[in-house]
Amino acid sequence: MEATKAKIRTFLTRFFRKRELRDDEDMFALGFINSLFAMQLVMFLESEFSIELNNDDLDLENLKSINAIAELIEKKQSQLSILSEAQVETTYDT
Repeated sequence: MEATKAKIRTFLTRFFRKRELRDDEDMFALGFINSLFAMQLVMFLESEFSIELNNDDLDLENLKSINAIAELIEKKQSQLSILSEAQVETTYDT
């Protein structure tokens, strides 16, 4: 998960150069994230981590901190892994 956090931190640093965020800091409460930046963040996450975020994933709780984002990514990648394994099993069963 540390590698994931490092990638997120690198992305955020491009926008928040004067502030080093702690992994648990609420970026919305700090006023760092508005709706436009949230969409940029979502596009980065989907592209960088090969995941697809749906409307349920776009809850502020999932995007408020580096820790929350990393947990969301792990959850989505885990779901993808399970789906891929199920598809492989189905392919071999037919």
